[in-house]
Amino acid sequence: MSKEFDPEQIAEADAPDGFRPLPFAEGFIEGNGPIFVRPDSVEPVFGVRVVPRMCNPLGVIHGGMVATLLDMALPLTLRFQEESSGAPPRFLLTVNLTVDFLAGARIGSWLEARSRVLRQTGRMAFIDGTLSTREEGLVARGSGVFRLGKAVPEVPPLVIADDQAGS
Repeated sequence: MSKEFDPEQIAEADAPDGFRPLPFAEGFIEGNGPIFVRPDSVEPVFGVRVVPRMCNPLGVIHGGMVATLLDMALPLTLRFQEESSGAPPRFLLTVNLTVDFLAGARIGSWLEARSRVLRQTGRMAFIDGTLSTREEGLVARGSGVFRLGKAVPEVPPLVIADDQAGS
């Protein structure tokens, strides 16, 4: 059974309509979330509310957190696409991650990640994406190369159907 995010963290994030918390909150993701997802027709949109624990002393999101969000959103985009096509979820190992920092997101900003799979081979996936806010615009862009791992059993789906969601 997968652990879920604390309801207080979810309420604090005040996610826009259509966003749901990812259905797992374990390990590294637990300490860096909650992360939300809004499924779109082709590619999902991931989001987080920038809170103080994600920021540097100037109240701007830390560069390490920006890289972390891209390192989560990029492979989760491929996982979403595979899940939507009925394929079993796989773990994707980061081989390379490149991030360009373009602006800072301030405490309270809603930060969205959009990604696209550029190419997929039998063992690797090449994915790029952006992070942006309504206030600051484009915050970062990134690209990653991910090694396709084996199927991961017993992993909750990224998007839970409306009739199964708790909200």
